[in-house]
Amino acid sequence: MAEEQSTQSRKNSLLDGWNAPPNLVTYCRIVLVVVFLGLYIAAGAWGTHSTSMRWAAAIIFIIAACTDKLDGWMARKYNQVTELGKLMDPIADKLMTCGTLVGASVFAEFPWWATILFLIREIGITVMRFFVMERPGGKVIAAAWPGKLKTLFQCIGLAMLLIPAQIGGPQHAAAAWVNVYYVVTYVMLYVALVLCLYSGGIYLYNTFIGSRKAAND
Repeated sequence: MAEEQSTQSRKNSLLDGWNAPPNLVTYCRIVLVVVFLGLYIAAGAWGTHSTSMRWAAAIIFIIAACTDKLDGWMARKYNQVTELGKLMDPIADKLMTCGTLVGASVFAEFPWWATILFLIREIGITVMRFFVMERPGGKVIAAAWPGKLKTLFQCIGLAMLLIPAQIGGPQHAAAAWVNVYYVVTYVMLYVALVLCLYSGGIYLYNTFIGSRKAAND
């Protein structure tokens, strides 16, 4: 009976504040991600099917990425930080970034090996968050600064990749500035990959080793 009450208490604490304004912003971001992916796919690789759809997809991606900072700011400013928000916020981010990475790899705009590394880390950490929540007294561990920096580099790099600087991609670039643009784009994404793996290692350490040390102190 005590165990059932403890489980119910954790579930209630997760659902507390589900309709808080910061969480509503997160839900809207998820809807934007669905619209964005539809436009991205319809535009085709490098926007060859429709430049206007590619531009629309890039703009919606940027708007969705910016709302990540908005809901976080609202939650802190108005003291509306919730367990659901700490869980849903990174999930919304992963839907956006992982969906974009898979699409980019399908369109041969980004290498599959890098996308797979991103996916292993992102999906693995998301599953780990659920695992942490199910433990007795488990709390969602918020993202550390390397993870936040990873998200920044990743979003900027993906936004630059989505913008149709050259129809047909860098291989059809005629101007030197376009080549420089894509070099910067891929550097941003590979820096994000390094931060992605590093922050994932920190999360695993804090979850399994750090928590044990704290419990033993």
